[in-house]
Amino acid sequence: MLVKTFGSAVVGVDAITITVEVNADKGFKFFMVGLPDNAVKESQHRISSALKNVGYKMPGKKLVINMAPADIRKEGSAYDLTIAIGILAASGQINEEKIADYVIMGELSLDGGLQPIKGALPISIQARKEGFKGFILPKANAREAAIVDGIEVYGIENIKEIIDFFNEETVLEQTVVDTRKEFYENLNNVDFDFLDVKGQENIKRALEISAAGGHNVILIGPPGAGKTMLAKRLPTILPPLSLQEALETTKIHSVSGKLATETSLISTRPFRSPHHTISDVALVGGGGFPQPGEISLAHNGVLFLDELPEFKRTVLEVLRQPLEERRISISRAKFSVDYPASFMLVASMNPCPCGYYNHPEKECVCSSGVVQKYLSKISGPLLDRIDLHVEVTPVSFNELSRVDYKGESSNEIRERVIKARNVQEKRFEKNKGIYANAQMTSKQLREICVIDQSGQDLLKVAMERLGLSARAYDRILKVARTIADLDNAPKIETNHLAEAIQFRSLDREGWAG
Repeated sequence: MLVKTFGSAVVGVDAITITVEVNADKGFKFFMVGLPDNAVKESQHRISSALKNVGYKMPGKKLVINMAPADIRKEGSAYDLTIAIGILAASGQINEEKIADYVIMGELSLDGGLQPIKGALPISIQARKEGFKGFILPKANAREAAIVDGIEVYGIENIKEIIDFFNEETVLEQTVVDTRKEFYENLNNVDFDFLDVKGQENIKRALEISAAGGHNVILIGPPGAGKTMLAKRLPTILPPLSLQEALETTKIHSVSGKLATETSLISTRPFRSPHHTISDVALVGGGGFPQPGEISLAHNGVLFLDELPEFKRTVLEVLRQPLEERRISISRAKFSVDYPASFMLVASMNPCPCGYYNHPEKECVCSSGVVQKYLSKISGPLLDRIDLHVEVTPVSFNELSRVDYKGESSNEIRERVIKARNVQEKRFEKNKGIYANAQMTSKQLREICVIDQSGQDLLKVAMERLGLSARAYDRILKVARTIADLDNAPKIETNHLAEAIQFRSLDREGWAG
């Protein structure tokens, strides 16, 4: 008897429906074809034990299992439940009438319990697209899959539940999630606030400009000056995620298996902070069967690289293309996958190995040329993609100990950022894929960032006196345009340029001796 059940394979951040054909015939052998990996082949033993422990058994017949399309490699243990239901139906142990209406996925434990799977959200989206009535999967992933409307989602804890469901001995409880309600309820749930930061007003201003224009930023300062603390608070002043952005972000985390149990939708901007020992594959994604890397997990959020010069040179260099294209392509001999990677890069570093170069109180003990050698670990092309260079100085004791200090909250700063982003949205509404000043092309820069003669004179003097490099010119104009947007000014004025010029520390000749 031939029975077809349906599962799904995740390729990139999308799913492809897999048809599992099970044929039971005379004989005693077990064959599995259709390019399964070892984890899929081992499912025979998990299925056998699970069925025995819930009162069923593997049929004493020749079983041929084909997983189509056969040219896509099937990986992982999530096909256990799909195959098990096919075997039971092909051997007449359960009713096969309703099986074709559902996508079925889940990893089996030996006692018949179900373990969580990866990629439940893209699988659910694809199942709805292909007209399936429902999606049956482990209960731990049910809320994640249920954010897709138009498809019934059933979370189960044991294979016995789905067997009884198809035999019409029980009714499964449908998992229902009010996506919009949950999204808007959790939209402003943040753990950090700029209200906690005493002093550092110039750094807060720099991060506000960075958030308003989508600019990458690097914080340079001695240990304990507050670089990490400030960086962690940047997502709290970025505009809230749209529902579409939240779905994109959740899909990536779902494919990576990074969603917490019982989580439905990511509603706050991600903040990823990988350790400096990370490999280039872990950062950008890849592997034998590609998985999203940290830059994709930071999609629509912030990627924070602490102690930037400590990262391996090869790791930093692979960032260059994703920073420009806002996506990463992973190519293999037989296929390639694209992962989105639209993130803001925030980096921090000490100014020298000892950490006290340019410190107002402590003396730097690094020998001549060491500072420049330390800074040269960051290549020019990478530095070229960072718009704001911000020097962070330590906060004095008097400022730290002030009881009456009252700074701005993240919500107050965020309101100004949102207003500036709205201006940019209107400006770039006809330019697909561009939503902030940081993404302007050279052509758009010439059209949008027009400055008068006094502005030209100021830029000329700055470049000559401070020894600014030619690459700093475009960056200054982009940042000045963002500052003008924060001021709701139609044109870039000299005060906007003056403020933008001070954020090019690392471009100054002689900054590091």
